[in-house]
Amino acid sequence: MEELNLIDVINAREGWMKAMGIRITVAEPDNVECEWDVDERHHQGYGIVHGGVHCGVVESLSSIGAALAAARNGQIVVGLENSTSFIRAVREGRLRGRAVPLTRGRKTQLWECRITDARDLLVAVGKVRLVCLEAEEGVGGGSAFVLQR
Repeated sequence: MEELNLIDVINAREGWMKAMGIRITVAEPDNVECEWDVDERHHQGYGIVHGGVHCGVVESLSSIGAALAAARNGQIVVGLENSTSFIRAVREGRLRGRAVPLTRGRKTQLWECRITDARDLLVAVGKVRLVCLEAEEGVGGGSAFVLQR
């Protein structure tokens, strides 16, 4: 039986990240990374990457990492807060995101994500706070990153 590669599973999922062409390159409980090539899907009216794209990447990478960490304890995670700052405007090129945990407790996690351009200049930075729930509690209508095959 062929072993499933977690990165392939995540990248194959339908949804916002796939629609935006964002590819996960690293998925570990302490580090999640992605990359994407900027095109018109990502632009706002002035022809630069929309802030919502940066917020979405910050949220997505943080949620994936937090979910991987929480799964070790039989938990799921739900985002509570996303604070993203936009540093540098980008019109084209390849962007990379990297999220790492700042704190991981039994009840909450705090992750930071940095988005950089091809010259490794900071484009956006954000923090996401997540609550850890016991898997049997479920998620009533909220958004959670759940690892399913």
